Amino acid sequence: MTDPKTLKTLRATGHRITAQRQVVLEVVESSPKHLDAETIYQRVREKDPQISLATVYRTLSVLKEMGLIEQSYLARNHTREYYEPVGAPEHHHFTCLGCRTVIEFQSQRVKQMRADLQRELGLDISHACICLEGYCRSCAAKRKTVSK
Repeated sequence: MTDPKTLKTLRATGHRITAQRQVVLEVVESSPKHLDAETIYQRVREKDPQISLATVYRTLSVLKEMGLIEQSYLARNHTREYYEPVGAPEHHHFTCLGCRTVIEFQSQRVKQMRADLQRELGLDISHACICLEGYCRSCAAKRKTVSK
């Protein structure tokens, strides 16, 4: 069930709380992983077989505009958007090029970089989006074994 505070936000911004908006938000909020629109669509269809992919995209856009979900990219080519609920501490993403696992991380160095840029250049940074790619420990070990 969607958080009452979230529903209040929808109402306060003049948006109706449609069944489709509620189910899309519930799918995003209940997932421990980052979801792309197609995956959200598949999960929503389990609850509402009549919903269209276009409705899911429109709903994601409204929810993002309202600040209820965040969109991120997990690869440098930015070909696919992923969604997650708002409210988690700022984090960044590492995507393994081998197994495609996405690892979330927080970093004091990113926080320090933001502070340095604010102090040195007078920037007011509201959000940092860092996406790293490479090989996780397991895939890196496999690559070393193969290259020997």
